[in-house]
Amino acid sequence: MADGRGDSSVNDFRAVRIAEIMNDFRTLQYYISQTKANPTRLEEYYEEGYVILRQCVADGQAVLSSNFNAGDPVASGAIGEREKEQLQRIMLDASARRFQAQKIYLRAMAATRWANSRAVILQGQKPQAGHFPSLQATSEGLRAELAAISDQKIHSDLLTVDYHAGRWIQEDPPLSAILNWVYSSR
Repeated sequence: MADGRGDSSVNDFRAVRIAEIMNDFRTLQYYISQTKANPTRLEEYYEEGYVILRQCVADGQAVLSSNFNAGDPVASGAIGEREKEQLQRIMLDASARRFQAQKIYLRAMAATRWANSRAVILQGQKPQAGHFPSLQATSEGLRAELAAISDQKIHSDLLTVDYHAGRWIQEDPPLSAILNWVYSSR
């Protein structure tokens, strides 16, 4: 009982934590699926922000449809220990999916803000020379927002939100484990 409590009660915490993480993932997937990825004007189809929006929708679908990554087989031993290892694997898988979905969501929201700004600038007109400085500033803002979306910041923000929500985060996987899972799942 290395956990300081009975394996069963700690495994219950792990199971609840997995449910919380998967609920977050489900919510993020819902918002990603609602993303308007195509412009109303066909000539804007290849504009930077719309390309990013379509990529976000595709990436969201890819994360959703990816198989569970079970990792190495569960070690032999006591039932509680095997259950612990299996729950930790599931928690890693769930955490990596939530991490990926959060990153996709942040990119989609940045591109959505770009599209909204673009619509305000153009006011239903085709782009003209007078629009160029404002459109360029909007695109630069998009690039700056995308550059600010770092793996470390996403992981830190998710942990901070979970901590303030009173969630049990003692065994949440570190960023390095999440990134290893993400890269090994590709």
